[in-house]
Amino acid sequence: GITDKMKDLFDQEGYMILENVIPEDMLTMLRQECSYFIGYMDAQLDAKGEAVAGITHRGKRYFIANHYRKSPYLWRFLFSQMMAELAQTALGDDVFLFHEQWVVKGPDQGMKFAWHQDSGYIKHSDGANTLKPYLTCWCALDNVSEENGTVYVLPHSVGGTKDMVFDHNREDETNDLVGYQGDNPGVAVEVPAGSIVAFSSYNFHRSGPNTTPNMRRVYLAQYTSEPVMTSKGGRFSQAVPFLREGEVVYDNEEDTEERYGMTDNAYNQG
Repeated sequence: GITDKMKDLFDQEGYMILENVIPEDMLTMLRQECSYFIGYMDAQLDAKGEAVAGITHRGKRYFIANHYRKSPYLWRFLFSQMMAELAQTALGDDVFLFHEQWVVKGPDQGMKFAWHQDSGYIKHSDGANTLKPYLTCWCALDNVSEENGTVYVLPHSVGGTKDMVFDHNREDETNDLVGYQGDNPGVAVEVPAGSIVAFSSYNFHRSGPNTTPNMRRVYLAQYTSEPVMTSKGGRFSQAVPFLREGEVVYDNEEDTEERYGMTDNAYNQG
């Protein structure tokens, strides 16, 4: 469960770490679905004769976003009681699924990912200056370490990020957005497979390269307390009802792209 110490760390510094919380059967399912979606992305790239799509680089780094409806299983994890408890702790009694994506680093050559705030991608694409922080759940499908490109989180007290989204600039060679130029390395998260790092979309974070012979696989689920709207009145990404007044209201049969998917294509990290 989520302890008072975890809650205090999240409230003060913007992140908490839950080790070994994803059940084994769910972890197996996530790994199997990850393999499917990497193949899906490779096929799309091959069809276009390209090796790069946005910040995805074939074989090196994958960001595969908002395809969970193509899977008969992923919704069971995204809208599980475990994720409900985590989201409610961070966001309160009303929760929406905002964005989900695979973040995978290839073996031996998996690329780093630059310092950024998740909210920085929204601000950069829409010029929005006000945006409530949302929750990113970084779910490790492999044991993660500095050697295979784990995430580094910059606490609020170091990054000055408790109440502020910084301007981000695009890095030409990778298409990454970069928002922090300081020299603090951040907190390296080294945890076993099945762990979740939960952090605010205001926290700066980055990841190193994967120098091991195996893939480093992560599933990312992001939740908000209200739909995130663009300046033009469209939706950034999704707004799928999950919790209302603390109760799970998600309905798999009603969940369609037309009903809850993005109405504006401005936000697509993957």
